This record gives sequence, C-alpha cells and structure tokens, in this order.
Amino acid sequence: MKVAILGIDGYIGWPLAMRLMGRGHEVVGVDSLYTRKRVSEVNSDSVTPILSMEERIKKAEEGGLGKLKFYKGDVNEPDFLYNVVRETKPDAFVHLAEQRSAPYSMIGLKQARETLMQNIGGTLNLVYAMKDIVPKAHLLKLGTMGEYGTPNIDIPEGFFKIDYNGRQDVLPFPKFAGSWYHWSKVHDTNNLMFANKVWKLKITDVMQGVVYGTETREIKKHGLYTRFDIDEVWGTALNRFCTQAVLGYPLSAYGKGNQRRGFLSLEDSISCLTLGIEKEPEEGEYRVYNQFDEHYSINELTEIVSKRAKELFHNEVEIKHYPNPRVEKEEHYYNPEHSKLKELGYKPSRSLPEDIDTILRDVNRFREKALELKKVIEPKTVWEKSKGLAAN
Repeated sequence: MKVAILGIDGYIGWPLAMRLMGRGHEVVGVDSLYTRKRVSEVNSDSVTPILSMEERIKKAEEGGLGKLKFYKGDVNEPDFLYNVVRETKPDAFVHLAEQRSAPYSMIGLKQARETLMQNIGGTLNLVYAMKDIVPKAHLLKLGTMGEYGTPNIDIPEGFFKIDYNGRQDVLPFPKFAGSWYHWSKVHDTNNLMFANKVWKLKITDVMQGVVYGTETREIKKHGLYTRFDIDEVWGTALNRFCTQAVLGYPLSAYGKGNQRRGFLSLEDSISCLTLGIEKEPEEGEYRVYNQFDEHYSINELTEIVSKRAKELFHNEVEIKHYPNPRVEKEEHYYNPEHSKLKELGYKPSRSLPEDIDTILRDVNRFREKALELKKVIEPKTVWEKSKGLAAN
C-alpha cells in the first residue's frame, strides 16, 4: 500500500513512517517543518536529538527500512497539495499536518486565526484533492479526545442514540472544545462528515488521547528519535513532569489537579494508527475511533512520576500547584468509550506507569539539553488574558 503521511516530521508522523516502511508499505512524506520553526520561536527545542528530514530519510534507508519520498511544503497551499497527490496517487492518507498546540492557539488573535485557518484549510484542501484525483483512497485523520470536552455523561465513539419528544435518531455526539485548537478539530470533524456524505470518501476520524513516550520498536532498533517537547506551549503536562522530576524541580500541577484525560503510549498509538490504515473502512464509510487506553488525573500523574523518580534517581520530588492558566473544569466526570479499535484486533502493549521509567531515563540521558530549556517550562500563556492583535 502507498501511504502519504502529511506531517511526517512530527512526534507521531516520524515513528509511524518507520513502522509502515518496516511493514512493507511505500511511504510518501509531506511536511512544512512547521513545528521545528514554531518551537524555536518560543526559545525551545526537543530534549531528544532529532535529525533533519534529509538525515532521517538517509538513516532509515541505511537501516533497511526502505526509501521514502519527501515533499517539503504546506498542505494549506492547494496547488502544492494537488501536485503531490497527482504525482503520487496514494492509497491512503494519514493527516497529521496541523497546528497541534492548544496553548499556542490561545496566545492571541494572530495565533487563533493561524490555527483555525491552517487546520481547517489544510483538511479542506485534502478532501478536495482526494475527491478530484483519488476518490477511492482512504483518509485517516487525527482528531483529539479534547473535541468532546468534559460532559457529565459517558462519551461514545462519535455517535449516540437519542430519544427526544418521542422520536429516535443516531446523531453525532455534541462537541464542546476547550481551546481554539480543539475547536479547529471539531470543525475538521464536521467537514469530514460532510465530505463523506456528499462524495462518499472513506474516512477514519481518530479521537486520540494524550500520547506519551520516547520509544517505539523502531526508535529503539534504529536510534532515530522522535521529538520530545517540554515547553509550556508545545510540550505536554507529562513531559513537563518527567523533566522536572529528573532535574529535581517541583512538579508544576495546574489548579487543583483533578482534571482527567485519556492517555496511550507512543508505541500503542502507532500500532492503532497502523491497524486503522491496514484495516480500512468500507467504500463510503465514515467511522470514528476513540483512541486511548487509560485515563488519569493530573494529581495521579504527578504521584506516579514522583514515585518513579525517587526510586530511579533517589530524588525527593515536590509537587507544587500553580494557578490554572487554562479555562477548564477541574472537577468533572470522565468515562469515554473506546472499544472499536479492540474490535479490529488492537491489544494494548503497555501501561503508563510501565513507560514512565523509559521516559525518565531518556530525559536523564539528555539532561544537559533539558537543563538548557528549563526556563521555558513555566506557564506564561493564560487563556482569559490573551492580548488580541498585540500578541506576536
């Protein structure tokens, strides 16, 4: 199968490419190197060493994974994307090429507009290119569990049955996102459902939880790391906690720490996405998967990290609660369904506590780099105080 990965240079895109190549698929990569640029703009970098795309492609080929055709460009430019699709005619697309940071989208008007226009525009370009050139291809689009928000009822996988005024129907589950980034993903979902309705495109919409980890089988074998961001704009809470624990700093929990989210390891994320590609939907089918294995609160994460850091490095790790820079519920019900991938044959390979040791050891291995970046961890982006046009 020929698979085009849009956003191949990213945290998930690169290890997914290695997995698919190792399984005999032909991979086409597309990326504007957007994340590298934006991370550098906040004076940050990946703690793990990441090669340039040219070096990555060369090392992957030397390691026996095969050749990879790479196109540098922006999927939000329709002419560029159409040319790539015409030249390569993929059987499947994995769309990861979006601005991925909720904090970045909340800095101000400039960043909010960039996020919405970049993400919605790129997805719209892609479905039109598919419709016009490869209408039988399959699109696997990475969404987020954050689209659902935190309703006070169970969260289904995309759709639910409703009984209202004596009549029944199956409808998309209501979305209530918590940032402009998450709203861009909601709009993507609506547009994908419509593209499926009018053009019968095969679409898999993946609502993914927070992904953690520094390692997959291919990263371990070939030593080709993916990125690991720790700054307050592009990093995750768990990345931040692990880095703070290794450096001996207090873990910076936001608010009361009872916010709860779904999590899965990088290894299992790649396995799920590979499964979704290889077991594609029926012609004209639109399907939704909630992709996560476990859910944890912020307080539970800090407890796990502090315990493991103490056992590994004998660090006494303090947990400090900061005023929450986000506008979010800190006490909420959280019980999403996630059975459809398991019905396809997915089996989780590990749990979060099992992977924490690997993350901590890798951060410690690149401790000097982490120390260089320690000043970018503290929260500076406050949801309710964005400065409109003045934010740069």
